[in-house]
Amino acid sequence: LPGSDVPPGAVALSPRRVSSVLNRDVKQFGKQHLFDGSEETCWNSDQGTSQWVTLDFPQPVKVSQLHIQFQGGFSSRLCTLEGEDCWDRGALPQFQVEETVLDKLRITFGSSTDFFGRVVVYHLGVLGERL
Repeated sequence: LPGSDVPPGAVALSPRRVSSVLNRDVKQFGKQHLFDGSEETCWNSDQGTSQWVTLDFPQPVKVSQLHIQFQGGFSSRLCTLEGEDCWDRGALPQFQVEETVLDKLRITFGSSTDFFGRVVVYHLGVLGERL
């Protein structure tokens, strides 16, 4: 959800931490781009075997779906999320998850399609409800 276009009843999200940023260039590839709503920007991890994103919610939420849009060639073969495996070549996959109440969420991308282990995410959407 983009922070400026949050629909009524939705929660504006911002990532608390990410595993890495390509060449430490946070202005161009930083975590803020996961939710900015722009198709021109992205979070681009640096090299490594396991990349991740940690989200903090301002209050407890019941999460029911995740939407993740990778850049083809820089996607994840394995996403650790409530036991779900996923990988993608650029579409916006939607992952149904068992509704879980939480105030923090960590998504781990365990295996990349990129030889160097980089992951590029253009959009991350978390759907659910505030409690």
